[in-house]
Amino acid sequence: MNGLRKYKWTWLLLAVCMIAAVYLVYNALDFGKEKLPVIREVGDFTMENVDGATVSRDDTAGQVRLMYFYFTSCPDVCPVTTFVLSQIQDELKKEEGVFGEEVSFVSISFDPETDTREKIKEFGDRFYADYSGWYFLRGDQEETRTLMLDSFKIPLLGNDATNYTHGNYIALVDRDNNIRKMYNAAVPQDVEIDDVVKDIYNLIKE
Repeated sequence: MNGLRKYKWTWLLLAVCMIAAVYLVYNALDFGKEKLPVIREVGDFTMENVDGATVSRDDTAGQVRLMYFYFTSCPDVCPVTTFVLSQIQDELKKEEGVFGEEVSFVSISFDPETDTREKIKEFGDRFYADYSGWYFLRGDQEETRTLMLDSFKIPLLGNDATNYTHGNYIALVDRDNNIRKMYNAAVPQDVEIDDVVKDIYNLIKE
């Protein structure tokens, strides 16, 4: 009994350390935290990549993805949002084996008449896109319009760069082709770099 009293502060300190360690592991593994809900599945698509290769939805299945619809002649939101994506890319590239392996980006043009592969490549180069993990796709405009509306609920009005009106959202898609979160890129606080990166890593862990 005297021995226990003598070392009671040592035992108390060990107990506190054990509780702290359990708490840190609990939070690191996201136990008890709600997962992002499944919104809906991304419809299948097959399009041409900036390098001329054909890319389908399932070619990136098994990776967590950020998907974005744009056109290169966009005078305002598309370049700004693509810059935000480039910042997220740079954050992910800080950890080896993440970007291009665990995570990929898919930017889809809805103006294939104007957006040739050459023009898309020029656009991507402006934002230092790493094409090993960032796909810039183009396909039939009406099929793209249908994909935007049916899968992502993003409206696209107009037929060319002179009259486009479109929603400006980034979609977070899991390994199983399910949309898990939609970021309103028109609202800066909705696309905080650190928050998006955290969401991506949480999906990687699932």
